[in-house]
Amino acid sequence: MSLDNISENIDSIKDRIKKAALRSDRDPNSITLIAVSKLNPHESVEEAVRHGQYEFGENWVKELLEKEDAVNSYLESSLPECRDKIKWHFIGHLQTNKVKNLIGKTVMIHSVDSYKLASFIDNESKKKDTVTDILLEINIGDEESKYGIKPDEAVPFVNSLKELKNIRIRGLMTVAPICEDPESNRPYFKKMRELFVDIKSKNNDNICMDVLSMGMTLDFEVAIEEGATHVRVGTGIFGARDYGLKI
Repeated sequence: MSLDNISENIDSIKDRIKKAALRSDRDPNSITLIAVSKLNPHESVEEAVRHGQYEFGENWVKELLEKEDAVNSYLESSLPECRDKIKWHFIGHLQTNKVKNLIGKTVMIHSVDSYKLASFIDNESKKKDTVTDILLEINIGDEESKYGIKPDEAVPFVNSLKELKNIRIRGLMTVAPICEDPESNRPYFKKMRELFVDIKSKNNDNICMDVLSMGMTLDFEVAIEEGATHVRVGTGIFGARDYGLKI
């Protein structure tokens, strides 16, 4: 993809976000667009930043760290006013042996799906005297090929984390089933919203519950109509990925 198309695509996605929010009587400003930059060069991120996009999602720790360093170097020399605006979200499956490298490098970890992982994040955060914001990944379609907690196990899972004081549960994340018709994912998004509200009613000290991350390039508008606060759009902004470049 030409870098010239990135700015046009961002404008188009933001316009669609606005219209979806207004259709559901929501404030468009309450929806956060995360540009999923995985397998795209840091120059693509820099072009997005030049067009006012500041939140990015990455799936692999090594790629996030390398890209973050490259983008920061560029911003310090060319756009210093944007340096502190950039927020990196980790949205991929996270291995416990990579946790220590990620703490302090990302604004939020979207993909916590086990007590073991949550405990590692808590422990490494404690070592660095910080609290790490996390989302619980829900396998809303109960797909064997995907990671995530089963919906009926989510509340007990939340309760099991209440003693971990160096994580803060900000909400839920899901990757809905791949579909041709976005409407087919509406029931899944609706179920996510119901689960979100249920967990939000709990009073654990480490629960904040203000983020519902769901919806991607093909179905983010339906997700917004069903309550998404964060949508993750990659190919809709940066174009098709070359998975041969996977790090």
